[in-house]
Amino acid sequence: MTSESKGIAIVTGAGQGIGKAIALRLADDGFDIVVNDIAAQSEALAGIVDEIKAKGRASSAHVADVSLEEEVRGMVEQVVATYGRLDVMIANAGICGYIPMSEMTAEKWDRVMAVNTRGTFLCYKYAGAQMIKQGDGGRIIGASSIVGKQGGFLFNPAYVASKFAIRGLTQAAAMEYGPHKITVNAYAPGAIDTAMLPQITTAETPRDALMDQMKKMSPLGTVGVPADIANIVSFIASKDSQFITGQSISVNGGGFFD
Repeated sequence: MTSESKGIAIVTGAGQGIGKAIALRLADDGFDIVVNDIAAQSEALAGIVDEIKAKGRASSAHVADVSLEEEVRGMVEQVVATYGRLDVMIANAGICGYIPMSEMTAEKWDRVMAVNTRGTFLCYKYAGAQMIKQGDGGRIIGASSIVGKQGGFLFNPAYVASKFAIRGLTQAAAMEYGPHKITVNAYAPGAIDTAMLPQITTAETPRDALMDQMKKMSPLGTVGVPADIANIVSFIASKDSQFITGQSISVNGGGFFD
């Protein structure tokens, strides 16, 4: 028998890695889950929906590009039309890739900022508007990074700037939405072993060498896994986190101390 739902959660960029882990964890926590990603991840999303339903929770997939306002607005509207409300927004979608400053074009810069920063803004905006309309609070959660707290040499400058921007956006949204009992926080992962890692490897730093470098960044001598991020999101999305807002919480194995 399916237990009573704790609410409706959207997880963007849920087709793999951290997003997938978050979606499955929130399903375990009792939320009904809408998974989002781009069209190329449609098959993966369908599989995740099946996994969530097997846990006894309602689930559906919504293909949308978070950098496009009409698609984010439409996604939120469709979720509300289907489930009646929205309680948790996880703005996880993002793109990376190793590009040194000298090779960064304006077009590449704009694409990273469009997905990572504008996409997060749009998710915050439309989720917040719906939660305000409902009148009983909510949880909005974004994805910053260890390099959003201290610029890192392994990432391109647009990625670093986008993750710093998400911290500021999170603080601004927390101020605006606080009177409506909506908390806004972000998670700031360190080195996490996901499919994104190959995007930041180079001929000089192949995957194995990159993993070794990342392990050396942590006093624990290891890298994280997607479940490490899903664990903190589980708490931030819960009622137990009601007095936490405006924070970008580091989950980095000590690779950077706040």
